[in-house]
Amino acid sequence: MKITDSLLRSFKVARTYRLNSEKVNCVDYSSNGEHAVSSSNDDCIVLYDIQEGKPSSTLYSKKYGVDLIRFTHGEAHTVIFSSNKLDDTIRYLSLTDNKFIRYFPGHTARVTALSMSPVDETFISSSLDKTIRIWDLRSPNCQGLTDPLGKPVCSFDPDGLVFAAGVESQAIKLYDIRAFDKGPFACFEARLNRVCDWTGLKFSNDGKLILICTNGGAVRILNAFSGSVLHTFSGYNNSKGISLEASFTPDSQFVMIGSEDGRVHVWSTESGMKVAVLDGKHPGSINTLQFNPRYMTFASACTNMSFWLPCIDDL
Repeated sequence: MKITDSLLRSFKVARTYRLNSEKVNCVDYSSNGEHAVSSSNDDCIVLYDIQEGKPSSTLYSKKYGVDLIRFTHGEAHTVIFSSNKLDDTIRYLSLTDNKFIRYFPGHTARVTALSMSPVDETFISSSLDKTIRIWDLRSPNCQGLTDPLGKPVCSFDPDGLVFAAGVESQAIKLYDIRAFDKGPFACFEARLNRVCDWTGLKFSNDGKLILICTNGGAVRILNAFSGSVLHTFSGYNNSKGISLEASFTPDSQFVMIGSEDGRVHVWSTESGMKVAVLDGKHPGSINTLQFNPRYMTFASACTNMSFWLPCIDDL
């Protein structure tokens, strides 16, 4: 089924789960689309079975807290996550037996982004300590470190060959993962004309676009090759300066973001036009939103977690 404007407008909340007492800070889908995992500010990790449409297990990270949770490459039973308590070590956890497999110490301030390579066991992390570190799941030792000269956020491209660093909320630097120590091979200025911090970067699945998420009332997409600004999307509520996560649809044709008032806004990446506003009846701000990579469903979360499906009768 092709994702179209009218299909997106037909999406409705199919299931809502109220398992968290504090906000869900991150959601990730497994690469086969069959599982989702969430991390939240109440130290909770919830694994969801997408085909069954229900939570399958709940784990806790009471000592370290949990944020920026990510499935590891090709796996739906192991995750990495950053800590929001105690220290800034990244942790690698088995969801099947609730045991830590490995710790990745090194960052000395809050981790701002975690990105798993789509092709192997490599992952990257950025931190308020103004470094980006390169890791291998099989070793606790940092495999490489780059100093992008400012507070960074980072993300791998869909081929796992290049990573992008958004630096000091004003420039994007592109690095070759095989030669990152030589510094960036490209740098684009992309400052927004409003006061806000960049809170995340994402590549589209076709590798042609970079999405900048912010804590202001706007997100922006750039041409990933030339760095030219293609569209700036605004007109959604974010008066409190919350970090709201935006996402591409898997076909790279649309960008979606939640808002302070519990609605989801959708724009076309080609025309830049808003094509849908969906009411998820979220009682709080939608902090995180992800479209499933394989199935026609997406997840949005405040303290509640909602899964959406298209309503074919509306088409």
